[in-house]
Amino acid sequence: MSLTANYIETQNITAEDLLYRWVSRQVDSETINWLDKKRQQISNGAAGFVFFTAFSAVPRYIEKQEIQPTLKELESASNICNNWFPADWNIDQAARTLLVLSLPSDNVDKYLQILDQVFAAADVRESVALYQALPLLPVAEKMQSRAAEGIRSNMTAVFNAVALNNPYPAEFLDNLAWNQMVLKALFVGSPLHLIQGLDQRANPELARMLVDYAHERWAAGRNVSPELWRCVGRFANSEMLADLERVLTDSHIKDSNGKGQQKLLERSAAALACADCLLPEAKDILARYPELQNDIQAGRLTWKNIK
Repeated sequence: MSLTANYIETQNITAEDLLYRWVSRQVDSETINWLDKKRQQISNGAAGFVFFTAFSAVPRYIEKQEIQPTLKELESASNICNNWFPADWNIDQAARTLLVLSLPSDNVDKYLQILDQVFAAADVRESVALYQALPLLPVAEKMQSRAAEGIRSNMTAVFNAVALNNPYPAEFLDNLAWNQMVLKALFVGSPLHLIQGLDQRANPELARMLVDYAHERWAAGRNVSPELWRCVGRFANSEMLADLERVLTDSHIKDSNGKGQQKLLERSAAALACADCLLPEAKDILARYPELQNDIQAGRLTWKNIK
């Protein structure tokens, strides 16, 4: 294939094209025929029960295997939908998304009603597929309340489907829902670095909430995730800087594993937060730790190291 042809192919590919490619190369022809038939029926306006029964029946035809995308396909995914990164999707989830994307959306009210019904009846795995599909929906902007409901879920898998490796929250959630999502990620132990748009959506209110959460953890004699400080540095005031210096002095952190890894990560994170802060006092604090300061200035220590 020529470079020109390859460029055209990349430009014209759709989310459905990628999803179909990932499913079709791992299932047999009988399964693909079933999926093609159901997609066609749904897109032609078949009764709602056709969609609901097909959506529920996916596991009978398709196993829970990873989609195994290539780097080029992941690049295409990000171009199709900004920051869409489905590297951890399974083919049953991809197939369910294909069924959802087959729903006619010309009648928005009817379309949203069907989505509400399938969300309401979904089990955990079905919910994961639906929430992961949010950024691909033709009415994504109308699904904010649904995304916020996923954030409030007491099922970590459902919460993670909304919060992690999903471009939807960064683009559509307001600050209140966004801040609650980041705080809950810390509470349930989900990694902040997998939240897309984490740095861009950081805000002063979130910084205050995170510092309050750190105080609660310290008061209970518990460690604080080093990633917490990533959203604090740019908005740190004098009181927050005192907390960062407290982390750097390392006098209060409990080292449960005896290896010092928690201490090292927290100190590195506090140093990075000081480097992010524009207050002169922050630079003064960081200067008292020349080894960390030098690593930051040389690019050897970045937030990528804090995971």
